[in-house]
Amino acid sequence: MGKAGRDWTQIYAIYGMEDWHTPIFLLIHAIVFSASSLVFLLYFNWICYTFESILPSVFSTSIARFAAGFTGSVTALSAVCLFYAAGNMFYSSVALRWDMAQRMVSAVHDWSTVKTVLDVGCGRGILLNAVAMQLKKEGSSGRVVGLDRKNTTLSTLRTAGMEGVQEYVTCREGDARRLPFPDNYFDVVVSAGFVHKVGKEFGPKTAAASAERMRVVGEVVRVLKEGGVGVVWDMVHVPEYVLRLQELKMEEIRVSERVTAFMVSSHIVSFRKPSHQHVMGPTEVRLDWRFHNIC
Repeated sequence: MGKAGRDWTQIYAIYGMEDWHTPIFLLIHAIVFSASSLVFLLYFNWICYTFESILPSVFSTSIARFAAGFTGSVTALSAVCLFYAAGNMFYSSVALRWDMAQRMVSAVHDWSTVKTVLDVGCGRGILLNAVAMQLKKEGSSGRVVGLDRKNTTLSTLRTAGMEGVQEYVTCREGDARRLPFPDNYFDVVVSAGFVHKVGKEFGPKTAAASAERMRVVGEVVRVLKEGGVGVVWDMVHVPEYVLRLQELKMEEIRVSERVTAFMVSSHIVSFRKPSHQHVMGPTEVRLDWRFHNIC
């Protein structure tokens, strides 16, 4: 997805990677395990002989061959898993984020009337710039605000300049749990791969962390205009967000199919904030989600 003729090398060149350490760590271990499995393959008989020589009372010829074969097989399988994990981490960091940004933009059916957009946890600006490109395509006078806790303004604006959409983008520092904007302010609010990070200081599976994530969802709803659209792509905790959106009486709640990102499941959640004229009851929430794919 994305611009016609655009390849992943161009996207990586613009946005880079925030975390090189994890995929490189996994790749190095994958290479080590691959080399080890190759040693077991090439020197199988010698390894069996070594097993028998070291512990002759334990390793008979058949047991030594089984132990060497089993160890070599596990080592090779581990190498395959590590290569897959490294590749998935590398792909998820930029290429998949770009892909999901295009899907999120597509989840908003009418951009012609959109004037204000908020990207919560904008990071390097992949989603931020995708939204700005859509506004530019529509010939809109709208603007998209990128909010992040870290001081990433300069690098984010640099990527916007490289994409040719700097006039559509502004950046602010702030806490997603207390968004520095008034109620009913944005036509569209988006967030990609961010909400699950909130509250990690309390531990990922604690009630306190869950409460912090729910505060972010509540803030997204608060700053969204009546009739506005929210689109969130995130990992692991999507069922929590759906339940919270139901509690807040959001309309048209939809969850996408499962996508593996950073070795865990992820989904896009979209919803519409009801207009003032119609407050939905708890039984009126319309869902189009695949719950069996979420858990």
